[in-house]
Amino acid sequence: MAILSDVDIKKYLDEGKIVIDPIEDDKQIQPSSVDLRLGDEFKGFKIVTKPFIDPFDKIDLESYMESLTVEEGEPFIIHPGEFTLATTYEYVKIPDDIVARVEGRSSMGRLGITMHVTAGYIDPGFEGRITLEISNIGKMPVALYPGQRVCQIVFETMTSPSAKPYGHEDRDSKYMRQTGPQVSKIKQDFDIKGGK
Repeated sequence: MAILSDVDIKKYLDEGKIVIDPIEDDKQIQPSSVDLRLGDEFKGFKIVTKPFIDPFDKIDLESYMESLTVEEGEPFIIHPGEFTLATTYEYVKIPDDIVARVEGRSSMGRLGITMHVTAGYIDPGFEGRITLEISNIGKMPVALYPGQRVCQIVFETMTSPSAKPYGHEDRDSKYMRQTGPQVSKIKQDFDIKGGK
């Protein structure tokens, strides 16, 4: 596997092989990545009396979350120890012979803000806005603004195209074409679907 350079990223964007919509200007394209901006939708956990989240429980996981849309120019404040789901402003489409990774920008990391907990990997064939799993591991609250560059996407070529990319009819692609932050759809996993 090889990481795409800015030259190849621009070429693939021009050809439509990779889609990132919209790109504000060429400043978003870095030497080996593209900066992505924060959308205006957030989901956070409610305070509930249930002692834990059980993926086998019949309760809809969406019921544990509350949604918030931040107005233009207003901040979303993430406090120390908090976790929120957000989404990229850009809609991304990956071809079946490329994988991508979302990484936090170092400028955010130096504030104690992580952009993904475990879901930094994007399968070939994925398209949609990318859900970000944001945590504040620092000691101070941090203001996050919709439209702010918060993460970057890195593209790697595969040895051959995937036979069954994300979104393929034989694949359980739970997050395909998502447009806002999505809660866990773990209940749709083949090993959990039966429930208790």
